[in-house]
Formats: sequence, structure tokens, C-alpha cells
Amino acid sequence: MFVCVKNGGKSQMAAALMRLRAGDAVEVHSAGTRPGAGLNAASGASVAEVGATFEGEYTKPIDPDLFARMDRVVLIGGEAILDGDALPLESVTVERWETDEPSLRGIEGDERMALIRDDIDARVQGLLAELADAQR
Repeated sequence: MFVCVKNGGKSQMAAALMRLRAGDAVEVHSAGTRPGAGLNAASGASVAEVGATFEGEYTKPIDPDLFARMDRVVLIGGEAILDGDALPLESVTVERWETDEPSLRGIEGDERMALIRDDIDARVQGLLAELADAQR
């Protein structure tokens, strides 16, 4: 499960890229700690450039029952904070990805989205390789 604050951009990108890279080999979900009103269209367009899709997705909160079934939860960005009172944190491996934020360097628009996508994609591919190694 990939989690960010709004579940409109980065966690959706990570989930879409993992689905693209892993196919049916990995159960993939995304959620937000404070879901926004909608998906980030620029994020969706950026992942579409590499063959991934947000199709059928929408912003959603963390479902505690689904969370409890996960082996791994990836928090994306420093702002996403899990509620330990509402979620079974002891039952999952949680890690945090501090992803690139090109806007801090004055990079905006399509170039910003591509840099974010590529950073997340490299991390997704690394995670997928780690999961594959664990299955051997």
C-alpha cells in the first residue's frame, strides 16, 4: 500500500507504476491520510507517458482492514503520518520515501512531473526487486 496525504498524486503514481511493473504478482493499493477532492491530472498524464494508468482510481482514506492485510506500507513524503490508534502498525512493515520535489529547485510543469515520476518509478522497481528476492 502506498500512502501520501491527499492520495491524488504521488501515492497514485506509485501504485500505478507498481501495477505496470509487477502485473498481478503484487497486490497494490493506495490511500491518503487526508484524501483530497480528486486525482492530480498532471500526475496521471505523466504516468500515462510510460504506459501506467490511474483508470478506475479515486482518492480514498486508509481502510484499517485492508491496511492490516498488507505486508508493506510505503509512506510517500514527510507529511503522511499514520494514526497508530486507528491502524495496526505492529502488523506491517512501514517505510518512508522522501521523494524528489523539483519545485524546490524552480522546476515546474511537465518537467516537474516527469522528475517525480522517474524518482518514484526507480523506487518502485527497487521495491519490486526486493520483493522478488524475498520470494526466492
